[in-house]
Amino acid sequence: MTFFPHLIAGPIVRYTNIEDDINAHSFSLEMFYDGLCRFSVGLGKKVLLANNVGFIADKMFSVSSTDLTSDYAWLGALCYTFQIYYDFSGYSDMAIGLGRMLGFHFPENFNQPYRSSSITEFWKRWHITLSSWLRDFLYIPLGGNRKGNIRTYFNLMLVFLVCGLWHGAAWTFIVWGAYHGFFLIIERVFNIKFAFSPSGIFGRTYTFIAVAIGWIFFRSQTLLSAKNYILSLVNISDFSLSHLLYSRFVFEISNEKFVALIFATLFAFLPFERLNKFNVNTPSVYFIKSATILALCILSVLKLSTSGYNPFIYSKF
Repeated sequence: MTFFPHLIAGPIVRYTNIEDDINAHSFSLEMFYDGLCRFSVGLGKKVLLANNVGFIADKMFSVSSTDLTSDYAWLGALCYTFQIYYDFSGYSDMAIGLGRMLGFHFPENFNQPYRSSSITEFWKRWHITLSSWLRDFLYIPLGGNRKGNIRTYFNLMLVFLVCGLWHGAAWTFIVWGAYHGFFLIIERVFNIKFAFSPSGIFGRTYTFIAVAIGWIFFRSQTLLSAKNYILSLVNISDFSLSHLLYSRFVFEISNEKFVALIFATLFAFLPFERLNKFNVNTPSVYFIKSATILALCILSVLKLSTSGYNPFIYSKF
């Protein structure tokens, strides 16, 4: 309970995950190095990406409903979508890295969720330890998908209403949970009735847009503000790229923030699994990896030294 790398926001570590590490604890410099690399990546995600795109999101979400045009709304939604991902996955990477440095293997919590082709796949990639916890301790005990389609749809919706409440006792979180439950049910209906499952570019585009819109409920303080923001989002008649580029709100945003947005977009969608084909034990790859991690640490520390309070989004849930 006092094992500090885990803290309170994830990944959700069950006793069975670390039972072997406790009973037969081992430590090596290789594990420490791997953990340090993982921690540094998480720190970079938080400080260099999440904080910078979060600044843009805060700017756009602070625009009054009368001034909030479609271009502002989309920029804000996009930035918050990346902020919450890099903030929380960065936190998880840091916890996993600290655990590894001390000889413990925590479960993975994120697997590039914005590359998902459906909402169903998204929840297999996003906050994986929470999804599996809800599955094992709520969905399956309720009957899962073993008691007919109607009961399955009911179970899915109930699980995601609870998932919303997990994050806070507010209508915005409840609607966010119901929103995802609705998409899961619709995808299941289409799969059963028409043998159709979203895939490819269409699936990834649909999933990313649906998730981004859902985050607006998560970010908003009230349902009314969420409704107004989404109405601005879909009112594409007033979308103007030139208006966005030359607005006073954008002029208040430094180039650093927009560079971070570009890198946040790239890192969210690049197929990193292809890097596994490289032999990480070769001296050249080891040197490049170490130099990259060192540069990441230096940049992160420099950024932290010039910034103020840097709370994690999920620390309040």
